[in-house]
Amino acid sequence: MDTKQTTRLSKFLSLHLRHQPAAIGLSLQEGGWVGVAELLAACAAHGTPISPAELAEIVEGSDKKRFAFDAAGTRIRAQQGHSVEVDLQLAPAVPPPVLYHGTAPAALPAIRREGLQKMDRHHVHLSPGEETARRVGARRGRPVILKIDAAGLHAAGGVFYESGNGVWLVDAVPHLFIQEL
Repeated sequence: MDTKQTTRLSKFLSLHLRHQPAAIGLSLQEGGWVGVAELLAACAAHGTPISPAELAEIVEGSDKKRFAFDAAGTRIRAQQGHSVEVDLQLAPAVPPPVLYHGTAPAALPAIRREGLQKMDRHHVHLSPGEETARRVGARRGRPVILKIDAAGLHAAGGVFYESGNGVWLVDAVPHLFIQEL
């Protein structure tokens, strides 16, 4: 499958596994899971057929690891980034001392006032590495990289979760724990 096709299908899956499952007749199960067969049937019924091999290629070949299969390979879910109500059943975890967040320059005034907010998602997403944050921030132009004092926020009561693809999640990051790089 070519890169353009992979990107198109990945975006379709992101839309329906993170934001609009009901639009193609899906209902997320506990943990955000949906049956693979159910997903493939729903995709085909809504004009975007995906073969099992293509789905596996999208899940396993993605550098961002947005999706995951369960141990049996019969269910799939988005790792994080949902705007629909879902409990991913992640356990609180102790974060590394420093995490990073990539954003666009236009977001800086609000971040300086209010810190990082989850907006329409369930959590703020943080990266363990500066380069990953740079790639995330570059989606909207020249990125601004923020260094997060995760150890300090955790010590102050911030509850962190690590998703299956290494993205760290937290409800909010007050501006006191943010440094602009």
